[in-house]
Amino acid sequence: MATFKDFRNNVKPNWCPGCGDFSVQAAIQRAAANVGIEPHELAVISGIGCSGRISGYINSYGFHGIHGRALPIAQGLKMANRNLNVIASGGDGDGFAIGMGHTVHGLRRNLDLTYIIMDNQIYGLTKGQTSPRSEAGFVTKSTPEGAIEPAVKPLELALTTGATFVAQSFSTDIKELTAIIEAGIKHEGFAFINVFSPCVTYNKVNTYEWFKENLTKLSDIEGYDPSNREQAMKTVMEHDGWLTGIIYQDTETPSYQKKVDRYAEDALSASDLALGEDKFNALVKEFM
Repeated sequence: MATFKDFRNNVKPNWCPGCGDFSVQAAIQRAAANVGIEPHELAVISGIGCSGRISGYINSYGFHGIHGRALPIAQGLKMANRNLNVIASGGDGDGFAIGMGHTVHGLRRNLDLTYIIMDNQIYGLTKGQTSPRSEAGFVTKSTPEGAIEPAVKPLELALTTGATFVAQSFSTDIKELTAIIEAGIKHEGFAFINVFSPCVTYNKVNTYEWFKENLTKLSDIEGYDPSNREQAMKTVMEHDGWLTGIIYQDTETPSYQKKVDRYAEDALSASDLALGEDKFNALVKEFM
């Protein structure tokens, strides 16, 4: 049985010292080991940005995609091989800007995979511009007088789009983050996990200290029921999204794969894809 160390490779992350993404990487590795996955049974698909590098730092199948396109690749991979545990990952710019359309449709489609957003409220790799998650008034090189647009609200977005698993965590709470990723992997459907992962180089507002002062754990809210979607939305709005824990989980709605007729039991790699002469001629004849 694989351990945390089996998901390590010899590639050293080049994130800035103190970056929250280190903890996200560790949590994915711990969660995969805890649920009994072997490295060859996991695929990590990432987009562009600092967070996009994570697919190369984990000993598993990996694919470093293009900006905002981690989800189409991850969904195609899952449809081609139902036996793989697929984790898509990216930053808030990747998932809520150029990739927003894919995020929305991934949420509503409910394919059986896990999507982890490393949310630092800024574009880090391109040296500190305002992102869709930056609050109004946020001052950066791209908004020297302060952002005039409101920030995207990921939890409200996910709940209104029909997500069946919505969670949020903070990179310093490795125990909670690992448990949430474990639950996301086990969830039969699309598991959306937003992780506050502070950028220590360019975001001097949303710091580790800021999050510690402003976040509320759902476990501290008496009577909270993550199966109650109405309560989930109300609680999210009351706290303006600054919450951690499993916000909502629907275990009744079937995943996309279960709705697809003749969804292949075997991966394409295990299928006989040879095209004999008779079949080839029959296909050609259809277009003649």
